[in-house]
Amino acid sequence: MISRGRIAAGRQGDMKLRCWTRTVLLGLCALLAIACGEDAASEPARGSADAVNAAQATAQEPFVIGALVSLTGIGESYGVPLSRSKLLAVEEINAAGGINGRMLKLVIEDSKCTSTDAITAYQRLTDVEGIKIVLGATCSGATLGVAPLAEKDGVILFSPSSTSPDITHAGDYVFRTAISSQKAGTDVGNLLWADGVRTIVTISEATDYAEGSRRAAVAQFEQLGGTVAAAESYPSDAIDFRSQLSKLLRVSADAIFLAAQGEISGGTIIKQARELGYDGPIYSEVVPTGSNALEIAGEHATGLKAIVPDPELNTTTGRDFLASFNERHGLAPWPWYQGSAYDGVYIAAECLRQTNDDQDAEGFRACLHDLIWSGAIGDDYSFDEHGDVTGISHVLIEVLPVAERTEENLGFRVLRAAAS
Repeated sequence: MISRGRIAAGRQGDMKLRCWTRTVLLGLCALLAIACGEDAASEPARGSADAVNAAQATAQEPFVIGALVSLTGIGESYGVPLSRSKLLAVEEINAAGGINGRMLKLVIEDSKCTSTDAITAYQRLTDVEGIKIVLGATCSGATLGVAPLAEKDGVILFSPSSTSPDITHAGDYVFRTAISSQKAGTDVGNLLWADGVRTIVTISEATDYAEGSRRAAVAQFEQLGGTVAAAESYPSDAIDFRSQLSKLLRVSADAIFLAAQGEISGGTIIKQARELGYDGPIYSEVVPTGSNALEIAGEHATGLKAIVPDPELNTTTGRDFLASFNERHGLAPWPWYQGSAYDGVYIAAECLRQTNDDQDAEGFRACLHDLIWSGAIGDDYSFDEHGDVTGISHVLIEVLPVAERTEENLGFRVLRAAAS
């Protein structure tokens, strides 16, 4: 109170001088306005109006982000549903008023599940559209192909479905809601050992995702004491696998482990292995359990065991998402991964709300590192220092006989949580 009183007293002593100065200045301003004419006097008003209009236009412009999605190619069967899930989230966000009063625009490019096509698509998003935040890619090879460019350019890559273990160290701007195949492989190795399997043969597609899955599963299985008796791989354009399978079946083993990137190859391998006389157990990961793969394999897939993210989206957000998606497009064929894509858009919206700038990749990255999220695929999950999702687990599923397969159960039953 004393200080404030002293400041007030000191200012009173200058009051008359300030009033006189203000009067003189006002007089000079009036003379200048008359001398310069009405046009000059009105110019500041026009400038102010232009500034206000520019600010309003900026506020009305949408936030623009990109997406790299496998709309064609070997990942089409899951890329298209993931794209639809992203668009559903955008629709909901905009219907609710957008982000800080601005709409959200998603620019989608086809990455075709290859690194070469993904790079071309990425360059269209970044060089042509000027986008700094990209959701994707769908496939691991595509994400790994683009990651060095994103690192150099300072562009966020945020994938819902790229699981290769190599993505963990792909760059500081790479994040994913997809669970690393390192975790899935560990779970597969544990499953094989727990089921009494001691010797396996493996067949895998020559892609980053499939090779990563095989590598991680083999590492855990061998660490527990298991043996890999033989291994075969195949290119993504192969349509007949009898040669590789015949080699494997000449080797004595307790089980086959299959890692496929595409549903067609996954289903065909299961079918041809049985047709060649193999009647032992087959273990796999998520792709060979897709609806297209199971349709190709038919009854031959019955009893197949696989480690997958939990397809039963039991959160409130997950159930609401599935209801909305099913109403628009029919039953979701890849519910967990579609939920992951859906969550990714909402997470992006939250980070845009915080940064209020779709060009601020640094702020967006900081937001992701600090975030704890509850969404379609789980509650209270987050991202570690490498951008990998934490707080999400796998389950063990078993494929049902054809007569028991429905769209609702996706052709399999969940047995239990994956063993640690």
